Parts: sequence; C-alpha cells; structure tokens
Amino acid sequence: MTENLLILTPLLLTLVLALTLRNTLLALGLGTLAGAFILSQFDLIDTAKYLYQLSINQFYAEQHWQSWHIDVLLTMLLLGIMTKLLSRSHAVTEFSQWVHHRIRTPRQARVGVILLSWFVFIDGLFSCLAVGNVCQPLSDKYNIRSDQLAYFVDSNASPVCSLLPFSSWGPFVIALLAGLSFLPGSALNNFIEIAQTNFYAIITLVISFVVAWFGIGFGKPQNQNIQHSDDNAQGSPWLLATPLLTLLIGSTILMLWSGAVTANNWHISDWLTHADVGATMRNASALSVFVTLAILLFSGRKASLLIIDVLQGIKTMWFAIAILLFTWLIGSIVKDLEIAALLASWAELYLSSQFLLSGMFILCAVMAFTTGSSWGTFAIMIPIGGEIAHIINPELLIPALSAVMAGSVFGDHCSPISDTSVLSATSSGCEPHQHVITQLPFALIGALSALIGFQSISYDLPYAVSLGLVLATALLVLWIRYGLVSHRGSQFQGDENRTY
Repeated sequence: MTENLLILTPLLLTLVLALTLRNTLLALGLGTLAGAFILSQFDLIDTAKYLYQLSINQFYAEQHWQSWHIDVLLTMLLLGIMTKLLSRSHAVTEFSQWVHHRIRTPRQARVGVILLSWFVFIDGLFSCLAVGNVCQPLSDKYNIRSDQLAYFVDSNASPVCSLLPFSSWGPFVIALLAGLSFLPGSALNNFIEIAQTNFYAIITLVISFVVAWFGIGFGKPQNQNIQHSDDNAQGSPWLLATPLLTLLIGSTILMLWSGAVTANNWHISDWLTHADVGATMRNASALSVFVTLAILLFSGRKASLLIIDVLQGIKTMWFAIAILLFTWLIGSIVKDLEIAALLASWAELYLSSQFLLSGMFILCAVMAFTTGSSWGTFAIMIPIGGEIAHIINPELLIPALSAVMAGSVFGDHCSPISDTSVLSATSSGCEPHQHVITQLPFALIGALSALIGFQSISYDLPYAVSLGLVLATALLVLWIRYGLVSHRGSQFQGDENRTY
C-alpha cells in the first residue's frame, strides 16, 4: 500500500497543487520533479540526468526527430503570431465598420455577434477580444445590454475553439491525444470524434443562438434610446477574413493532399486517415502568417512594427508551450511509473462504468472552475481520464475524453478567475463579476443537458438519441424558465421588426 501511494505521489501532487495554488504550470513542474526523484531512487544526480534525457527525447529519440512534437510547437507559435498581428492591425476596426452598415434590427445585431464568434475560430482569447470590441458599438446602437454581449462573446469563443481542430486549441489537444498510445486511428480523427460527443460545447452554442433569436434572459435594455451611428466609413471584411479563410482552406487542401500522396485508395476518408496532420497544421499556419504579413505590408504598416508584433505573438504562446512540454514530461513519467495500470485496477474495483462519464465531467468542471483554466485541466485530465476509461470500458474512451473537454469548458465558463471570462467582460464593457453571474444560469442549463447526454451514452443509447435528449432538455428548460414565445417581443419593446 505504501509503495502504491509513493507511485501515485506525482499525480496527487499535481492535482492538489493545481487546485490549491491555481497554477497549472507550477503544479505540473513539481509533479514532474517528484516523479523523476522517485524513478531515480531520490538521487539528485540521477534525477538531473533522467530529466535531461527525458527532455531530449521529446524532440529527438532513437535517432529520429520527433516531428510531431516539433510541428505542434511551431504551429502554436505561428498561430500566436497571427493572432497578435490581427489584433494589432486595423482588421477588427475595418470589420466592425463593415458589419455596422449591414445590421438593421436588434435581432440581427444579437445573431450577428454569435455568427462573428463562430467565424473568429482561430483562438478563444482572440475571439473574446475581437468580437467584444467589434460589437460593443453595435450593442450600444441597438440597446444590447453589456452583460448580454459578454455572454454571447464568452459562450461562443471556447466552445467553437474546442470543436475545431484548426483553432489554436486543436494542436494542443491533438498533441495530448497523440500521447495516448491505446487510442485507435489518428489523433485528428480522435479529435473529430470527441467533438461530436462534446455535448456541453454543442448545446452551449445552441442555447446562445436561441437566447439571441428570441431575446430572452436579460430583461429590458439599459437604454431605451436608439443610438444612430455617425460613422460613414464603410469598412472591409477582407483584412480579417482573408487570413482566417487562408488557414481554413489551406488546412483542408494540404491535409487532403498529404493523405492522398500516401493513401492506397482514392477516398477522402483514406486521405484524412493517412494525412500528415502535424505538417499540415504547421504549413497552413505559416501560409496564413505570410498572407497576413503581406496584407499588412501592402496596407502601409511598417516592417519594424510587424517585427515587434511577431515577437510579441511568440511571447503570448510561451505559457501554453511550457504547459504542453511539462505535460509531455509528466506523461512519460506516468508511463515509466506504470501509474495507469494502478489507477485502472482501482477504478475497475470502485468506479462503475455507468457513472464514468458524469464523474469525469463533474471532476473536470470543478478543476477548471477552481484553477480558471480549461487548458490546464486538459493537460492534467486527458491523460488520466483516458487511461482510466481505457481500462474500465474501452467503448467509452472517446465519450470519456469528450466529458473531460466538456467539463473543463463548463468550469471555465463559470469561473470568475478565468481569462476568457475577464476578457469577454472587459471587451464588452461589463464588470467581470456581473458577467459571471448572468452567464451562470445558461451555463448550468448546458451542463444539465450535457450530463443527461453523457449518462445516456453510458446506458448505451444511440448517439442520435443522446443528442436529441441534450437538445430537448435545454430547450424545455429554456421554455419553462424564460418562455420562448411570451418574451419574444417584450424584452426589446417591439424593436425586432424596426430598422435603423
């Protein structure tokens, strides 16, 4: 028993420190150090040698470069550069002016916020900043409350990014999935399968759209006087749209091409299976950065300023990269200590497969709420949750990882110390605590619906039935709590059909 507890020390230390210190990087670092000490029989010199060799192995092992790790890190750096270039350019302002001249009703304004959030998929934080700043003048014009705008911004940013492999979340999560050797198929295919059962992300997008369409849940506008904009500038969507479309279209073409070169059959499914995902993400991101730089240079931005933006973009990704590196290290240590087998044997004895998904969802929600970090929770719980689910019930492996991601995003949504919560509020002109309070009821509705979906998967119901239960639960609660019809015109006092 004592030996088992000693083996579990790195994981327990990581979890406890992450929850108490609310610092994922420090928790992972100390957990890695503890594991190295145990494996080296508490010898300082051997520990240093082990950590050095383990670090080298992440990039070069068995006389081969670890191209996957290298490609993932380069992709994250390139996406950080692209995000910084777009945020420091006039792309957001130009897009804002273009949007404002095409919105005519309050409903169009609310739905427009959501559609813009779906389009700005590159990064959760960038989405919070860009969409909030773009739409704040629009919300003033059409009397959308600041806390309502913050809700629309926050409730779409992270869920969209968690569902798309081409966002900055994609390489991070795919890298974690690639470390689970028992997962069948490619990490990209696994990501797509996980997204399909990420019930919280899916239903949160649906709920926010329903709230926007019917104008429910936030009471009357703060200001009843419609504000007419005197800005005659027409703006253009292309400075923002072109790099994002380059990333999306470029990723698709490069992925299909890389798969077609090595696949035996000329079928798209085979192309995707054989695609070089790491190289695709790296090359598509590099192409998008090149296009962004070319557009900005052509529009008159100085090269010296662009160099500064590039360096700052690299800087913004250092923390995420550090977390990912320590995740790889502690993952290797967990494998060397054979912790997975120990956890799985305990889980098989004490944890029922019927409550595996719900338990994963709730645990990850608590961790993300406490730490304010969905990525930090991913880094810790995707490897652990995957190992446990693999032993208890391999058929629930993909849904279990979906529950990890869903619970992490839910906890992040409810956390007052989450960076996305704070940025969504500040960019929308709302106090952070007010945003958390007003978003909480909708997040809880999404969580309840997601739990029902995960529980139905546990009882082996078909996916279509589970998704239907998720949608039905959310819509029923919204109808009971807010009334989708009775509030339709009252909250905006007949302004829905009025144009400006």
